[in-house]
Amino acid sequence: DYKIWHTMTNLILFNKPFGVVSQFSDLDDKVTLKKYIQTKGFYPAGRLDHDSEGLLLLTNNGKLQARIANPRFKMPKTYWVQVDGAISQEAISQLSQGVKLKDGMTRKAEVMAIDPPDLPPRQPPIRTRKHIPTSWLSITISEGKNRQVRRMTANVGYPTLRLFRQSIGSWNVDQIKAGSYSALSVHLPNT
Repeated sequence: DYKIWHTMTNLILFNKPFGVVSQFSDLDDKVTLKKYIQTKGFYPAGRLDHDSEGLLLLTNNGKLQARIANPRFKMPKTYWVQVDGAISQEAISQLSQGVKLKDGMTRKAEVMAIDPPDLPPRQPPIRTRKHIPTSWLSITISEGKNRQVRRMTANVGYPTLRLFRQSIGSWNVDQIKAGSYSALSVHLPNT
């Protein structure tokens, strides 16, 4: 008998600005997704904290939502992270090997120092201290503990100042301005 191996579904790639909560329902005085996305029936696949920026995926398909959000599928997520201080090679090595957090050891990560990425100025701006430099890292993880990247960098002595998710799997926000989104149809493999 013939089986349909792939079905099409819709996906929104949203470049979430700082301060936006990753939900549609109103939340006190906070800005939510409702301000930017009026398309009905779409829900975030995973989360991105209000103080983080960058790629948030939304879908109208529960299977795809679960697949993106579930750590079992190990979809790599790449973050550009500005940290407080001139980061040492030892700290980069620690982050790469995995860091012991309160809720357990993180998996190995791909971590490297990068030049400051071409991001728009953040509103409100990042705090700056004249005599303390900052560093930028690219960190790719394949799990999703709560506030994991922030906790990892703090654990090795370099608190995160700015966090921008650049990609999830093969999807990225390279051509999408902050506060804008791109909609596309994707093949959903049967699982």
